[in-house]
Amino acid sequence: MKNRTNAAVALLIFLIILASLFTGGCTEQSSILSTENGTGTTEETNSNEGSSTGYLKTEAVNLSSLETENSSLAGNYRLEALDIDLKTPQYDLPLEESEISNYEEFSQRFLTDEEALDKLKENGFVAISNPYNPEEDDITAMYSRLENEGQLIFITSDTLLHLYHIQFDDSMSQVERNELYDLLWELDKALLDASVEEYNSASGEGKEAARRNAAYFSVALSLLQPEDEQIKKVKDPYSPEAGKYFDPAAKEIYQFEIPAFVKDDVDAELALINSHKGFSYSPIFLYKEDYSQYVPRGHYTNSEILKNYFKAFMWHGRMSMLLKGKLIEAEDPEKEARIQTIQASLITSQLENNLDLLQKWDRIYTITAFYVGISDDLGPYEYIEAMETVFGNESKNFNTTTIEDLKIELAGYRSPEIYGGTGSGTHGPILTAEQADELLEDTKGFRLMGQRFIPDSYIFFHLTGPYTKEYTGNLEHVPFTYIDSEYGNNRGFPRGLDTMALLGSERAVYWLNELNDSSYKNYSIQYNKLDSEFSNFSTAEWNRNLYWSWLYSLRPLLKDHGSGYPTFMQTDAWQDKELSTSLASWTELRHDTILYAKQSYGIEESLPVFEDKPAGYVEPVPEFYNRLLALTRMTESGLEEMDALDEDSRWKFKSLEKTLEKLIEISEKELENEELTEEDKVYISKFGEIIQSSVNVDEEARKTTLIADVHTEPNNEQVLEEGTGYVDMLIVAFTTPDGRIFLAAGPVMSHYEFKQPMSDRLTDEGWREMLKANPPERPEWVSTYRA
Repeated sequence: MKNRTNAAVALLIFLIILASLFTGGCTEQSSILSTENGTGTTEETNSNEGSSTGYLKTEAVNLSSLETENSSLAGNYRLEALDIDLKTPQYDLPLEESEISNYEEFSQRFLTDEEALDKLKENGFVAISNPYNPEEDDITAMYSRLENEGQLIFITSDTLLHLYHIQFDDSMSQVERNELYDLLWELDKALLDASVEEYNSASGEGKEAARRNAAYFSVALSLLQPEDEQIKKVKDPYSPEAGKYFDPAAKEIYQFEIPAFVKDDVDAELALINSHKGFSYSPIFLYKEDYSQYVPRGHYTNSEILKNYFKAFMWHGRMSMLLKGKLIEAEDPEKEARIQTIQASLITSQLENNLDLLQKWDRIYTITAFYVGISDDLGPYEYIEAMETVFGNESKNFNTTTIEDLKIELAGYRSPEIYGGTGSGTHGPILTAEQADELLEDTKGFRLMGQRFIPDSYIFFHLTGPYTKEYTGNLEHVPFTYIDSEYGNNRGFPRGLDTMALLGSERAVYWLNELNDSSYKNYSIQYNKLDSEFSNFSTAEWNRNLYWSWLYSLRPLLKDHGSGYPTFMQTDAWQDKELSTSLASWTELRHDTILYAKQSYGIEESLPVFEDKPAGYVEPVPEFYNRLLALTRMTESGLEEMDALDEDSRWKFKSLEKTLEKLIEISEKELENEELTEEDKVYISKFGEIIQSSVNVDEEARKTTLIADVHTEPNNEQVLEEGTGYVDMLIVAFTTPDGRIFLAAGPVMSHYEFKQPMSDRLTDEGWREMLKANPPERPEWVSTYRA
C-alpha cells in the first residue's frame, strides 16, 4: 500500500488526523485504579485497551493504517486518573417494601402498576412510561418536576450523553452554516470556472473530462444555490428563525450559470437527486447511484441553508471518479474509467496549482475530519503524490499512455474499507471474502470529499457480507443479501447489538445469541476477527477523532459491574438498561454525523434543608463521566485550535465540563460510601435548573426524538433505522452510607431499531409522526427492566 511521503501530504496529516495520548482508567472487581506513566500520560492497566501491536488483518484490512498516531491535536484528549475503593452498601434482592424508607410517598405517586413494582423488587430498579408526560422529548424537564414535588432525584448517564449530543450537534451546525457552506460554494465555483476554461482549450478525452467536471460542479452549485422559497428576511438575529433561512442578499451572492454544453446532463442528474427514488444510472458518471441518500436528514432539516449544504456535500461524498470500468455501464467501460481518471487529475491539478483553493479544501476537510474522521477513499493528496511519481517535474499531459501509467500507480494505493453502494447490482455474485475485496477494489477512485470511515459501518460491512451466510441460489443476485439455509431469515441487515458487542458488551453478545442473530455460517469467524482487531486498539487509537472518542466513552457503561457497585447495577437487567442507553447515544451520534459518515450497504435563592435524608443519587459511573469529560474538553480545545469555536459554543462546553467534574466528585463519594455534603445534596436537587441554564439552544435542538438510517440493503430496498424516542422515567433503589434504602427517579432515553423502505428514509419530523401514530416495537431486552 502506498504511503504518503511528500512534505505537503505529511503536513496535512499532521494537521487533520486526530490521535490522542495513551489514557484510561482500569477497573477491577472491587476498585477503579488509574496510574500516571513516566511520560505524563495516563494508561490503562489490566485492560484489553493496551498498546496495539500487530493488528489482525482480514484480507489486507488494517484499521490503524487509515490514520496516523501523531497529530498537533493529540494532547486534546486528556483523562484524569481515578483511584476509587468500591464499597457501596448492598441490599438483598428481591426487595421488600418495608425495607424502603420513602416507599409510601414514592409508590403512591409512581408505583401504582403491579408489574412495575414487581420489577423494582426483582432488580432494584424499573423503567416506566413518563408519568408527567408520556410524550416528553426534553430530557431536562423531569428533574424540575421531581424537584417541585419534593421527590428524590436520580441523575442518569442518559442525561449527560444527551447534553453532549446537543453541544456536539449545535457546534457542528454552527460551523457548517457560518463557514463551511461559503467555503464549499467558493471551492465549487472556482473549480467550475476552471473546468469551463479547460473545456474550451482541450481536445479529445481531455475535453470530455473537462466537460463532465463542468457538469459535476454545476450539480453541486445547483444544490447549494438558494431557491426563492428558501429566502426570508429575519429582523431579529436572536429569534428562532435566525439562521434557518437565506438572507435576501443571498440571491445576488450565490449566482452562477450552468454552461449550455452540460445543461441537459445537469438537469437529468438534479431530477434524479430530487426524486429520491433509489438506485438509478447517473447521467454524468454512468454507474448506479442511490439517490435516496440525498434526502436531508439529521439536523440538516432545521435550516434551509443546511438542507442545501447537505445535498451538495452528499454529492461530493458519494460520487466517485472510478479507476476501473467494471461498475460502469457503457459501450467502452474502460474508456469511461480513463475519462473519469482524467477528471480527477484535472481537479487535483487545479487544487495543487492554486494555494487558495487547496487551503479551502483543507479547511473543510480538517474541520469535518475532527468531528468524524478521514475518508477511506482516495482524494486530492493521493492523486498529487501519484502524479508526481508518474510525471515528475514534467508538464502533465493526460493522454492514453500517461493516464494508464497513472492508473497503474494508483492501483497500488489502498482500497476503500467499506462498500458504500457505488454501482450496486452491476457486478457478479459476492460469495466470498475475496470477492468482497474485489468489489471494494472496483469502487476505488477519486472523491473530492469522500464520506468518512467509521468503525460501526466497518463492523456492519464485515458481519453482513454474503460470505457469512449459506447461499441457496434461489435469489436474483443483489450484493450482500442472501437467505440463510438453516434459519431461513435474512442477516443482510446488521443490528446495533453488533456494534455494542464489539465495544465490549457481554450482554449484547448474549442477546445476539438469544435472538439467533449470531447463528449464521461463518458469522463467528468474522466476529472473532473483528473482536481481535478492536480489542487491540490503544486508547490513542480509540480517541483519534470525536466520533471514535464518543464510542469509547460508552464502554464503561457496557461492562459488567461487580461487587462494590450498587446492588441494582449488578443485575443483568441493569446491563440491558445500559445497553439501551448506549444504543440511544450511538443513534444520536449517527444522527449528528449522517452527512459525513460512510453508510454501509451494506442563582441566588433560599436553599432546601435535607434533615437527615438524601436529595437523591447520581448514577455512579465515574469512569464514564471521566471519559465524557475528556471528550468534551477535546471537542472544545480542538475546535478552538482550528478557530472554529464561537463564544456561545465555548460557554456551553465549559458548562458541561463543570457539570461532569461535579458528577465525578459525587459518584466517587457514593462508591466509597462517603456522606454527601449539603452542597452535594443541593446540587442534586437543583440539577434540573443547573442544566436548563446551560442548554441554551432552541426547542428543536433539545428533542430526544431523533432518527438515523445506518445501513442500506439494496435487494429488498430497505434501510435499517435507529431511533430515539420519548423520555422514560427510571426508578432506582439506592443505599445511604448508614444502610438505609431510598427510591429516586430520573429520565432515561428510549431506543428503537426497525426497517424502513429506502425510498422513504425517515427525517426527524417523519419519525415523530410515526411515534405518535404507530410506533414500532421496542427491542426485546427492554422487557427485562421496563414495565
